[in-house]
Amino acid sequence: MNEPKPDNAATALLHLPRLAKRTLAITVDVVLCVLAVWIALYLRLEVWLRLEPPYLWAVLGSVLIAIPLFVRFGLYRAIFRYAGWNATLTLGQAMALYGLVYATVFTMISVPGIPRSVGIIQPLLLFMFVALSRLLVRVWLGGLYRNLLARRGLPGVLIYGAGNAGRQLAAALVRSPEHRLLGFIDDDPALQGNSLDGRTVYAPQRLPELVKSIGASDVLLALPSASQQRRRAILDSLRGLPLHVRTLPAVADLASGKADLSDLRELDIEDLLGREPVAPEPALLQRLIHDRVVAVTGAGGSIGSELCRQIVDLHPRTLLLIDQSEYALYAIHHELQRRLGHDAVEIVPLLASVQDEARMAQILGAWNPHTLYHAAAYKHVPLVEHNAVQGLRNNVWGTWVTARAALAAGVRHFVLISTDKAVRPTNIMGASKRLAELVLQALAERHGDRTRFSMVRFGNVLGSSGSVVPLFREQIANGGPVTVTHPDITRFFMTIPEAAQLVIQAGALAEGGDVFVLDMGEPVRIMDLAVRMIELSGLQVKSAGQPWGQIEIHVTGLRPGEKLYEELLIGDNPQATNHPRIWRAREARIEHDTLMDLLARFDQTLLANDVPGLRTLLQRTVQGYQPTGGVVDWLHSTPEPPDTAATRPASI
Repeated sequence: MNEPKPDNAATALLHLPRLAKRTLAITVDVVLCVLAVWIALYLRLEVWLRLEPPYLWAVLGSVLIAIPLFVRFGLYRAIFRYAGWNATLTLGQAMALYGLVYATVFTMISVPGIPRSVGIIQPLLLFMFVALSRLLVRVWLGGLYRNLLARRGLPGVLIYGAGNAGRQLAAALVRSPEHRLLGFIDDDPALQGNSLDGRTVYAPQRLPELVKSIGASDVLLALPSASQQRRRAILDSLRGLPLHVRTLPAVADLASGKADLSDLRELDIEDLLGREPVAPEPALLQRLIHDRVVAVTGAGGSIGSELCRQIVDLHPRTLLLIDQSEYALYAIHHELQRRLGHDAVEIVPLLASVQDEARMAQILGAWNPHTLYHAAAYKHVPLVEHNAVQGLRNNVWGTWVTARAALAAGVRHFVLISTDKAVRPTNIMGASKRLAELVLQALAERHGDRTRFSMVRFGNVLGSSGSVVPLFREQIANGGPVTVTHPDITRFFMTIPEAAQLVIQAGALAEGGDVFVLDMGEPVRIMDLAVRMIELSGLQVKSAGQPWGQIEIHVTGLRPGEKLYEELLIGDNPQATNHPRIWRAREARIEHDTLMDLLARFDQTLLANDVPGLRTLLQRTVQGYQPTGGVVDWLHSTPEPPDTAATRPASI
């Protein structure tokens, strides 16, 4: 698609060299001199005459007088499209002198065969013709030139991918007042060098020179059906170039079949990791949900809300949304109602804290759900470290209360959303999640015939509250610095939809007391992630070796309870399941009665707000728990200075 052009001839005229433009202007004025003489003769004699001797003397005289005068007055140095009052005044002075000379020659002195009145009429006509020509050029070219200048200031965009999605995106771009489409990039040699809808298709190898030669500043990936490995290879090839890279979603997300500017998004970590999704198994997805009553605690949270979205698509009979946040509950309920339309699924929003035993018993007793997904938890490591008692109450007692209410209500499947931070934890949040796992394992030992308790453990999810990717994107947009807690820190990452999908399938594989571990792929070094996100935003990292860079990376130091590396397994030799991304861990358990005694001691310590005592009990109970640093609970330590706390990056 071509950019919108009011007039192709006008555009071509604007791009002529300066000498060619002046030559054209002189030629036009010569023609106007001839025209003015011809019309002046008609007005005097009232008949159209052929311009032949002696009338050619009037033409020759007009040209020989007008053009030198116009040159002397600088009329051909002026930019016609900017002609204003001063230019008009100069033209008037030139024409006044022209008229005086022309009238002197052809009226006062006279030339045989040429009526004297022509010496008066012709200058008046020529002034009118020349003035109108300048005005026409101003109207015709002025706005177009300003538009061209404005468009030259817009980001120069190349579309990577000359397929259907690329062409549809190009059609949207040419109507955009915010972009300037320069061409296409494509790997297909058969397309390279050709023109597609008026735009050249370039080879990827030419990108470095295109940045300079045609002013490319943005690359839009229009490869919705490309594999993640292919996308990652392309992104790697773009690193180091001053190009801001954005992308269209995967082809499955373009349900309308049309690519639009609103579909463009910043790169997410899944684009950088090259992780291929595994198709879900429909039988596993539907086993615990289809035509059943399903409950989700923490329904308004990052994982809980995605679980709810996927559950309603599997057509349960009733979905219970349980959350203690009024706003979060309202938001997910409203979204699901819009999503369902007139579907027959009953959605029930229920305000409740999972620590409220009476309320949870009433809810589960009233609806008797078949499956319950327990996603309610405090998950931010530093926040829980600073609020240890409440973190343990919510994560451990909330799980215990909800599990006992589920037993009493005859819930057949109870699935806990756990975390990789439960493995050899260094923080209270991770230790609390491992203790919650131990509670369910003990209940499964005693009551596994009534309710199948299982746990699903995975790492960081992209897009959750506090996720590092949106934090980095915000910091880059604000001009930096990007904050990383340690140069060697690594994390596992997974998208929220993939995590929720695997949680549902893992729950369907449960036999009782299972700890499922999701295959998270390779761990990601956060420093590398920060560098890649900066570079693919079209910027460079500012450092001692690159003082010309735009974005600095600041290492702020590990936060309370933060680990350099996360793990997914405590023991060894995990068992494979029927799903390639789901493994069954072999973890040590604590006998039911022993655990109940320990929980009683925890309860007393929590009531006393004894954080050091809690840490000691956790070390005795949770295998591998080794707290780092001293107690930082706000009620047992001096708070950090506000300016220090404010610069800490969000939890990852």
